[in-house]
Amino acid sequence: MILHAIFREGRDANLPCLVWLHGFLGSQQEWEVVSEHFTDWPQLRIDLPGHGKSADITATNFSQFEKLLHDTLLSYNILNYWMIGYSLGGRVAMYHACQGENAGMCGLIVEGSHPGLIDENARRERQANDHLWAQRLRTEPLKDVLHDWYQQAVFQSLSDEQRSALIAVRSQNNALTLATMLEATSLGNQPDLQARLKQLPLPFYYLCGERDEKFRAVAQSLGLSPHLITDAGHNAHRENPAAFSACVLNLLRKPIEDTP
Repeated sequence: MILHAIFREGRDANLPCLVWLHGFLGSQQEWEVVSEHFTDWPQLRIDLPGHGKSADITATNFSQFEKLLHDTLLSYNILNYWMIGYSLGGRVAMYHACQGENAGMCGLIVEGSHPGLIDENARRERQANDHLWAQRLRTEPLKDVLHDWYQQAVFQSLSDEQRSALIAVRSQNNALTLATMLEATSLGNQPDLQARLKQLPLPFYYLCGERDEKFRAVAQSLGLSPHLITDAGHNAHRENPAAFSACVLNLLRKPIEDTP
């Protein structure tokens, strides 16, 4: 089984493919505007399980998630690639980077994403919190749940207009499959990847919105200097796609000797 994806050839077939992974509630379409800035590169925009046209595909843990991602890359014969992920997509990308079967991976770029919780109590609290959200998704109108979801502190930089736009777009999702994926990919169920990420033998860059205080702190806990996207909060690539794209282009073009 493979995930639904959109492949786009680049002007330079010798460049590595850019593999884009969206966040929870999104789809591959999230990257459509951004991807127009990267036409030199081959690109693969993937719908994660439970989302977009992969809505009928489920995974019950990160290992299954990784198998689906691995098989999808192979099905498109993608053997040389950068992985770029936002939020949940960034967590999936980091997990993938820490596995053994990624010899063709050239680098990792994550936006506003968490490497995993160390404290066991924090893990249990997150599992319980995500379970409550999942139960709401199963039992309440999706628009009502999304209204409250986007009131969370991490989204505080959104204007009322931006918040309404997100709710309108994401109300088209299947609430039941979202609930399943939320529990399966809960940060409370994710392995702590911090030690392995610090030992990655490939370029690893961390981006976040300048107003995203939570994930600026996360980046620093990894010993990384975050690349800040101006005039943006947690969903930086959506709030300021031009600045986000310019930053990623600069990172992709860095000589290998300049990488961290």
